[in-house]
Amino acid sequence: MCGIAGFYPCFDRDNSINVLRSMLTRIKHRGPDQSGILLTNEIGLGSVRLSILDLDNGRMPLSNQDASQWIVFNGEIFNHLELKKDLESKGHVFKTTTDTEVVLHLYEEYGVDSLNKLNGQFAIAIWDISKKELFLARDRVGIRPLFYSKVNNGIVFASEMKALFEHPSIEAQISPLALTQIFTFWTTLSPLTIFKDILEVQPGHYILANSNGINEVKYWELPLCKRHEYKNGTLKEAINEFKELFSDAVKIRLRADVTVGAYLSGGLDSSITTSFIKDNNQERLQTFSLGFTDKEFDESDFQNEAVEFFQTNHKSIKCENNDIAKIFSDIIWHLETPILRSSPSPMAMLSKLVRKNDIKVVITGEGADELLGGYNIFKEALIRQFWAKYPKSKYRPLLLKRLYPYMSQLNGARALNLFFSYKLTETDSLVYSHLLRWNNTSRIKKYFSEDVKTELNGYHPIDELESTLVEKFKDVDLLSRAQWLEIKLFMSGYLLSSQGDRMAMANSVEGRYPFLDHRVIEFCMKLPSSYKIRCLDEKVLLKKMMVGKLPETILNRPKQAYRAPTINNLNSTYFNNMLSEKQITSAGFFNYEMVEKLVLKMKSNNNISEVDKMAYMGILSTQILDDLFVKKHRADLKKSDLIDCKLILLN
Repeated sequence: MCGIAGFYPCFDRDNSINVLRSMLTRIKHRGPDQSGILLTNEIGLGSVRLSILDLDNGRMPLSNQDASQWIVFNGEIFNHLELKKDLESKGHVFKTTTDTEVVLHLYEEYGVDSLNKLNGQFAIAIWDISKKELFLARDRVGIRPLFYSKVNNGIVFASEMKALFEHPSIEAQISPLALTQIFTFWTTLSPLTIFKDILEVQPGHYILANSNGINEVKYWELPLCKRHEYKNGTLKEAINEFKELFSDAVKIRLRADVTVGAYLSGGLDSSITTSFIKDNNQERLQTFSLGFTDKEFDESDFQNEAVEFFQTNHKSIKCENNDIAKIFSDIIWHLETPILRSSPSPMAMLSKLVRKNDIKVVITGEGADELLGGYNIFKEALIRQFWAKYPKSKYRPLLLKRLYPYMSQLNGARALNLFFSYKLTETDSLVYSHLLRWNNTSRIKKYFSEDVKTELNGYHPIDELESTLVEKFKDVDLLSRAQWLEIKLFMSGYLLSSQGDRMAMANSVEGRYPFLDHRVIEFCMKLPSSYKIRCLDEKVLLKKMMVGKLPETILNRPKQAYRAPTINNLNSTYFNNMLSEKQITSAGFFNYEMVEKLVLKMKSNNNISEVDKMAYMGILSTQILDDLFVKKHRADLKKSDLIDCKLILLN
């Protein structure tokens, strides 16, 4: 795992070297082991490396055999051994045992078609000297980040946006349009980011930049099946096929020249990955878990049971409520985006524990809920659709109590109606499954300043999204639509970044996700809905597959989504400063009088709603982002801070 950066075309040599060093210094946490720079008259490429394969010989930038092409690479290619064997049969000669070199030779052999042969998580930059062409590419679902900005008819790129701001032509400016998207979907609509003129290479896309311009092309699309296109066969046959695919996905993700650990949360998904790891590797597995002193969020009892069952070498950490506040500004620096929940902070603590135990790689269970119907939002959508057929029914909405048991404290169907009946009968909406969530999140936009509202001029992110889905969602059932939205927006745009890559790489840890092997994704998206959710029981295929292989208490435990407490240190001097009239007015995004009332309400701890919590987190994180990047970012990097890089100079 690594961080990469570069620009095309170059400016004068000395300035190019200094800018590249500054860019790489900003992302040195992604690769503390080695660093290097390639500079020609046309291109500047740089890398900071976290060594996983061929620890001593894999320094980047790396060239092919005749030095006509050069690569910097962030990620892992899990089928690199098989690809290398094929390439060697075609005459390619290798000087390292890294997957990076395999990617380069594969591109030399197949060009952009090489992407379809890769099984992995990656951000790639390759410079072709003879073509004078830069190739950038990102993995299918966006596990690894890659950002860019178009500058002076050229392009500047990096693994994290903070590196881009070291380029003299790029300034950090928060985009109100992106902010309203985040305050709707929790993320921006790709390729937009929170910063103006900074874009992401979209998941499943590549870019070619040359003298003819900058062109982005899609090479992979998340599958979306109509009813008649689902896989035929019995559930038993589907289980056997899934088991074979998933076993191989786990097996190839154990490839490394360092020890591979795993997260073990006590839930079904991490227990399944741990079970398959142990089937493939008989050595004692190192596992890690996160607990909370607040019992509402804690899963330690299930974690302890899983550890006892699997007999792993286990380490855990307890997150206290005030821990989140202590590291929150650092978290925003790594995330580079506003957030509406505190959930990333404990994940950073967990990855820090992993690194403290000399582990660089962990396998985790992300993707199972999205692919096999594990989230309540899927079941909630099915219940609302069922209820909508008889919207005056007193009994149908009571099914929601099975998803949210705490609602038994409310006044029966009436209370459920008040909350869940939003656009209940609009079942023809292409985004019906997510309307309720997005509406609740959108309520925090009432805190926007008049200037922001004026600039937005009535812009509605949901309308923009829905307009792009008319043909795509035609004749697709509700669950498949809901899964597609959850994977494309929430998982790719938020989860894999805010709770995945950024929190792991903040501590130089690489996460690997066997459920997100593209073969597993393509298989699961073609399964009938009944193999995922049946009678409001989620992940049917997984549970049937694991009968007798996991403790019953884990196999059949109610789904508990990962959550973390809201920041409780509301009297922090720094937070109070960020939410002061001076800072709110200076940033210009929010109405200070409304923010002041919200802060007082939060401090009173009286009748605080989920929307209040989201609003507080969203406003605070936006203000911190503005402070760290717009106001201060470039000024606080000194020449003495710059990392040393091995320098390769070519004419």
